[in-house]
Amino acid sequence: MNRPLTALLAALESLLVAGIGFGVLLVPLTALWAIQYELGIDWAVFYRAAADTWLLGHGVDIRFTLDPVVAAALGLPGAAEPFHVTIGALGIALLTALLAVRAGGRLFETDHRRLAAVTAIAVFGLLSLVLALTAGTPAAQPSRWQGVVLPLAVFVAGLAVGWHRRRGVPLRNPLLRLPIAPGWAVLLGEGARAGVAAIAGLLAAASVAVAVLLVLGYATVVSLYEALQGDVLGGAVLTLGQLALLPDLVIWAAAWLTGPGFSLGAGSSVSPLGTALGPVPGLPVLGALPAGDLAFGFLGLAVPLAVAFLCGALLRPRLDRTLLLPPAVPELLAAAGAAGVAGGVVLGLLCWAASGAAGPGRLASVGPDPLLVGVVVALEVAVAVALGLLTAGRRSASVGSGTASLSEELRR
Repeated sequence: MNRPLTALLAALESLLVAGIGFGVLLVPLTALWAIQYELGIDWAVFYRAAADTWLLGHGVDIRFTLDPVVAAALGLPGAAEPFHVTIGALGIALLTALLAVRAGGRLFETDHRRLAAVTAIAVFGLLSLVLALTAGTPAAQPSRWQGVVLPLAVFVAGLAVGWHRRRGVPLRNPLLRLPIAPGWAVLLGEGARAGVAAIAGLLAAASVAVAVLLVLGYATVVSLYEALQGDVLGGAVLTLGQLALLPDLVIWAAAWLTGPGFSLGAGSSVSPLGTALGPVPGLPVLGALPAGDLAFGFLGLAVPLAVAFLCGALLRPRLDRTLLLPPAVPELLAAAGAAGVAGGVVLGLLCWAASGAAGPGRLASVGPDPLLVGVVVALEVAVAVALGLLTAGRRSASVGSGTASLSEELRR
């Protein structure tokens, strides 16, 4: 494949990634414009709404200035004053990342990989710039620089993952490059990997919890849909918006399982100890939230501990094989500490991405506290991984001693 064709292929891949993510938003809004509003409103209004939502889904801050009549109709304190929405609908960013992973794998197979990567990044950055400049109205102004940088960062991250997966080369331990003993580098690196694995397991459990809550709260969710009195097309658009918030809900559930929980506005709290809510946004999906005090809510705290314990138990044989000698207790505690730090940083960053301002007044604080969740999960993961490492070590030692005794008996 020659260079011009490689550049064209890379540009088309970037166009597909941006076009699919933006088209998922623009198509239903255009259908709403054509069917419900019968082309009576300028289509640019719906285009800008789709562009604003696409940018918001990548974490771009948007400053809203509502008309006094609209602000009065909402009835929210502070709605008459300009306010920011900073919480991202992470489902859109996740879609961009997954499509970029696929694009990265395809571009790796070209003959001119560097040209393909540079072209793909440049084209996607240009498309992000176009959307950032054409989005926004006097009532909704997105941050222009964030509109270019943040979507491009998500795209580059996905591209790098797809590129690396196609190479088939395992990730090297970056600590091996530091001036520390190789044994300690292995301990800390493998411990950090176990911490990340524990967070992955916790997010999987949180996904199951969200699905169960939606099933159990199905009647409430449907009644909220009916209370909005929208038509089929409007309900479909609302459902699409809630799907974009689904990764946020999973992260909130993970914060709930770790203990601190999350808030849906200043003064509210959703945690294993109970739920205390004031006025909340009128999203039907929020009808699945547990209400009141939960008699067995504290059992949710066992989930991150069990997942981290399992990761520690699975890590111990790997450490024994890699180091050739059973690690000492201080070394195991160091690995557990690395797991805790890695787990706390990863979940803390995810909570930071899934929290922020969702509206005026008390809605300026929505989601989990990133710092609190990060500290709590770091302690939980470190303790559980340490127990898993020590328990697995005792088991392997007992198995080893039993095998040695059997060998002696056979020799006799």
